[in-house]
Amino acid sequence: MPHEMSTSFEGAQSAAARFIEHYGLFEQPFGVTPDPRFLYLGQKHREALAALEYGTETERGFLALIAKPGMGKTSLLFQYLERLRGRARTAYVFQTDGDSRDLMRTFLGDLGIETAGKDLHEMRVALRRVLVEEMEAGRRVILVIDEAHKLDTVVLESVRLLSNFETPATKLMQIVLAGQPELAERLARPSLSQFRQRISFFISLEPFTREEVHAYIEHRLWVSGRKGVALFTPGAQLLIAERSAGIPRKINNICFSAMSLGLAIDSKRIDRDMIAEVLSDLEFGLPERQSESSSLEPRETQFEVRPTLSLPVASASPSSRLISKVFAVAGLLVALGWMAIRQDRSPNQIRISPPATLSGGAVSGRPYNAATAETSKLPNSNDSAGGREKND
Repeated sequence: MPHEMSTSFEGAQSAAARFIEHYGLFEQPFGVTPDPRFLYLGQKHREALAALEYGTETERGFLALIAKPGMGKTSLLFQYLERLRGRARTAYVFQTDGDSRDLMRTFLGDLGIETAGKDLHEMRVALRRVLVEEMEAGRRVILVIDEAHKLDTVVLESVRLLSNFETPATKLMQIVLAGQPELAERLARPSLSQFRQRISFFISLEPFTREEVHAYIEHRLWVSGRKGVALFTPGAQLLIAERSAGIPRKINNICFSAMSLGLAIDSKRIDRDMIAEVLSDLEFGLPERQSESSSLEPRETQFEVRPTLSLPVASASPSSRLISKVFAVAGLLVALGWMAIRQDRSPNQIRISPPATLSGGAVSGRPYNAATAETSKLPNSNDSAGGREKND
C-alpha cells in the first residue's frame, strides 16, 4: 500500500510538472487556496477592504462582510489581517460548527491563551485579562469569524456577548463576521434584532466586471511566470467573463480546466472554442465545442449571452451521461424497428397510432463529451498547435 501511494503521488507530481512546463510557468496559476501572492482586488473588493479598515480604525465593534460563495472573501480577510500586523493582536476562526465553548477555545487558542481544563466562564475571565493587557499596551484585539452563516443561534448570542468587553471609553475588541448571504438573512430575524443593532457596517463583495476578469486572469498568469503572447485569446476571456459571472472561484475552475484541455491536445493557447468545451463539461449551460474549421471572428458571435448563470450543486458524472445516451440510442433503435414492421404490413392494415414512448421516460441532458476522457486520441490538423494559432 505505501508503494502504491508513493507511485500515485509521483504521478501527480509528474502531471503537475508537465502542466507547468507546457505553458512556460514556474507554478500553477489557478489554484484553490487563498494564496496572498495571487490576490487581485477589483474596485468593489478595494472598497470592501477600505470599509473593514475604516470600521476598525474608528472602533465600531461589530462589522459584517457578506459575499456569495467563491467571491474571494477569505483572501480579502487574510489581506485585512495582514495589514493589521504589528498594530493589533488577531485571531481567525473558521470552524463554526461547534458550540459556544468550542468557539471560545478556538479563539483563545489562536491568541496563544491556554484553555486546557477551563470551562466557559474561566475562558472569559482569561480573555478579559488579555484584552486589558493589550489595551494598556496600545494594541487592539481583532476576532475574525469566517463562515459565520453556519453559527448556531446560541453561539451567535455568545458572540454578541463578547462585545460587552469594553471600558466606558472604548471597545476592547473588534469582531468581524464574514459569511454568505444567509448570514444577513439570519441577522434580519426579529429574534436577533439586538445583535443586528450592534453591527455598524454590512459590507458586501460584488463580482468582477468584464475588464476586471481580464486583469484578474493576466495577474495570476504573471505571478506564475507567464511571459510573451497572451495565453487566453480575447474571445476566450470574453466567454470566461460571461459564464463565470465575475466570480473568482469559477474563473479559476474554468481557466484550469481549459489549460488542462490545452495540455491534452498539445495546444499552447486557449481559444474560445476550448472554453466552450470545458464549460459544456462543467455544465455551465453552453453548447458543445464547434468545429475549428471556421475562423475565430464568426465563431465568437455565435454564442448567446444569457443574463443569469445557474450552476447545479454537482455535475452529472460522465458514466451517468453515457448511460443516458445508450438508453436513448437503444430506444431509438426499438422505435425504428417497430416502424419497419409496420411498413411491411398491407396498406389496409395501417392505422394511425400515437408515437412510441421510451420506457425509461424522457432522456434529458447533453451527451457525454469525450474530449477530456479520450485524451489519447490524436488531434486533427485544425486541433494542432499550429492550426490553433492560425485560427486565433
